[in-house]
Formats: sequence, C-alpha cells, structure tokens
Amino acid sequence: MTDIPAATQRSRVRVPLRFGDGYRVDSELVTFHGLVDGQEHLAVVLGEPGPNPLVRLHSECLTGDVFGSARCDCGPQLREAVERIAERGGVLLYLRQEGRGIGLYNKLDAYALQDQGLDTYAANTALGLPEDDRDYTAAAQMLKALGIESLDLLSNNPDKAGQLRDLGIDVRDRVPTGVFTTAHNVRYLRAKVLQTQHTLPLGELSVG
Repeated sequence: MTDIPAATQRSRVRVPLRFGDGYRVDSELVTFHGLVDGQEHLAVVLGEPGPNPLVRLHSECLTGDVFGSARCDCGPQLREAVERIAERGGVLLYLRQEGRGIGLYNKLDAYALQDQGLDTYAANTALGLPEDDRDYTAAAQMLKALGIESLDLLSNNPDKAGQLRDLGIDVRDRVPTGVFTTAHNVRYLRAKVLQTQHTLPLGELSVG
C-alpha cells in the first residue's frame, strides 16, 4: 500500500442533472484542495452513499460525453453510471484524463491513425505516447477526503481496481457496466478486451 498526501474538500454545491433522454437527478458536486496532479477533478455525489457505496472513476471524454461520439462508449457509460449510482447511493469521480491521459488533441491524432488501421493502443504508441497514461492517485485522495475507504467499483477495467487497492482503497467488488456498441466502436471495444483485459463479452463485439 502506498502512502499518499491527504486532500481536503474545497466546496460542495447542489446541482440538478438533466440528460438528453429526459433522465433527471439531483447531485452534489465536490471540489478538492491538495490533489497531487493539480487537476480540477470533481466528485459527483448521488443518492445516499452508504458504508460501501457504488463508485465509478469516469475519465473525461469531450467527444463522447458532450458531443455523443459513436467512436467510444464513454457517453453511454456516463449516463448509465449516474442512474445506477443514484439508485444505490454513491459517487462518480469525473477525472480530467482525456484520451486515457494523453489529452484531446493527441486523442484526435490517434483517431486519424485508427482510421488507417491501427487499434486504439497501437495508435497511441505510434505517436510516441503511453497506451494508457492514467494514474488514480488523485482519485484515491478524493475518496479518502469523502470518507470512503471501502467501495464497489463500477468498471470493466481491472487496472482501476488494482491501482485503487494499491493506494489503500478496499475495492470489495468490481461491477461491470453495460455494453454499448455502435458500428464505429466495435474495434475499440475489442481492443480493450484483448489488450487490457476489460470485462466485456467478446462474443458480442463483432463487426457488422
């Protein structure tokens, strides 16, 4: 287990959320002091979190979350996570880690290489960038600042659970998200299963 600097809550503000399909829910947004990476990450508190809340670490995706890009599954995962967490009680950490940590412009450059046949990880490597540059130390700081040290993690990504455990968070269970395929993201989803062991049903991820 790694000792990490303590973060503190900076502010809390109630914000009603509304999604394009009409779903609405009240939330409380929490900001923080002392995050190790200096980024403006947010905690979205939903429902009434219990002693082992449902938590999702959601990496920012402007193209998917805001513009509804069909090249990934980020927007549908965000929408699903908010409702599932609100029903049970928990927290969504919205992390400023665009493009698995490489940034928006680099992500779009990687898309161009994917259009030439590379998968999502090989495209990053071809640009001289890490396949996945995300570090979840700030997420662990946020959770501890919220008084959360034991949780169920809403994620298909084993690396998120592994990093949180190494940072002193008790991840009791990893709860898979839904599967959100489009004609444009099947290769992307298959790459996540084959290369980084995401828990998605590979048999359902077929082109066409």
